[in-house]
Amino acid sequence: MLGAGLVKPWIKTSLAPGSGVVTKYLLQSGLQEYLNKQGFHIVGYGCTTCIGNSGDLDESVASAISENDIIAAAVLSGNRNFEGRVHALTRANYLASPPLVVAYALAGTVDIDFDKEPIGTGKDGKSVYFNDIWPSTEEVAEAVQSSVLPNMFKSTYEAITKGNPMWNQLSVPSSTMYSWDPKSTYIHEPPYFKNMTMEPPGAHGVKDAYCLLNFGDSITTDHISPAGSIHKDSPAAKFLLDHGVERKDFNSYGSRRGNDEVMARGTFANIRLVNKLLNGEVGPKTIHVPTGEKLYVFDAAMRYKDAGHDTIVLAGAEYGSGSSRDWAAKGPMLLGVKAVIAKSFERIHRSNLVGMGIIPLCFKSGEDADTLGLTGHERYTIDLPRKIDEIRPGQDVTVTTDNGKSFNCTVRFDTEVELAYFNNGGILPYVIRNLIRQ
Repeated sequence: MLGAGLVKPWIKTSLAPGSGVVTKYLLQSGLQEYLNKQGFHIVGYGCTTCIGNSGDLDESVASAISENDIIAAAVLSGNRNFEGRVHALTRANYLASPPLVVAYALAGTVDIDFDKEPIGTGKDGKSVYFNDIWPSTEEVAEAVQSSVLPNMFKSTYEAITKGNPMWNQLSVPSSTMYSWDPKSTYIHEPPYFKNMTMEPPGAHGVKDAYCLLNFGDSITTDHISPAGSIHKDSPAAKFLLDHGVERKDFNSYGSRRGNDEVMARGTFANIRLVNKLLNGEVGPKTIHVPTGEKLYVFDAAMRYKDAGHDTIVLAGAEYGSGSSRDWAAKGPMLLGVKAVIAKSFERIHRSNLVGMGIIPLCFKSGEDADTLGLTGHERYTIDLPRKIDEIRPGQDVTVTTDNGKSFNCTVRFDTEVELAYFNNGGILPYVIRNLIRQ
């Protein structure tokens, strides 16, 4: 690695270890000096690079990607790398070991055959190949033995509860109740318990709902949930600007997950979202069916809510795959989504939808929106029994549209407990009511 030359100028590099211990053993081994020379400076710890928080691309690179529709790639040493996750402009995304990440960075491309093509040129002008720089198992073992020391872990984790000066100097009110600051753009009183009564709202179907989004297969929680950086033109960005936050201080969705106003605006805000209502156009927008206007998903959802209309989502197979993020269910609920009709669901996300009072329905085997001739421009009525004791896990219900189509779906309340959540309007009201009763 050390003789292979510098990383190409169009490559963005970053190093975000999972623990501060890594910094200690990289310094102990002397490797950090050389990683720095290659551009792999430590930018943070934990979920940093892997969730898009390691900073912007160089403006010239970002412009070249956007203006020329380049399929840029990201290679990550982590456990997930969906489209646009490391950076919104990366569409081709790969997982690799740390040494392979560095090797691809040195090569400047993922379109390379390491067995046959050089990854760079050495100081002597000769080509340097992958096998010239790849360390042997013995070299790695020797480095681990001499540099990864037990006292590094002990000293790091001994101090984990002591905090740091900035954290320790924070002023903490003595009140047992949290004092909500209405001006805060980080923490906002959530709306989940507004107008809640002791009597559960009971079971309910959906009547004449509009389709907010019409998806194909493999819509992940990365597509649904607010994650990573806040795009400068997004509804969340507009909200922050309107509240006096400068763009340099936007921070990330992850840091603002305690503010439902920001997170609702970031739901379905992934710039690689593929929504059939847009007829091939990719991005975080949809069609407001009554007017035919193309709007950001949040703006369309608010237009429906203000008019008193419920909405649903149509989807293909594996809806909600990926990380089991709570905001992938909380966000759609705040947008007014009452049901998701999909070919299949990821197990945990389906349960999370129920926990937020959203009805999960599965098309019957061999059917989906396309085979049934559904475009998403229809209005949907879901004929769910009004009494909770008349609903059984896995029973069939009828869905009808305003243009005369009718089809059966399986309602995916899979347990009696989930039915209890739904009867209460979600898991949070269910828990609160039971705590009060006790």
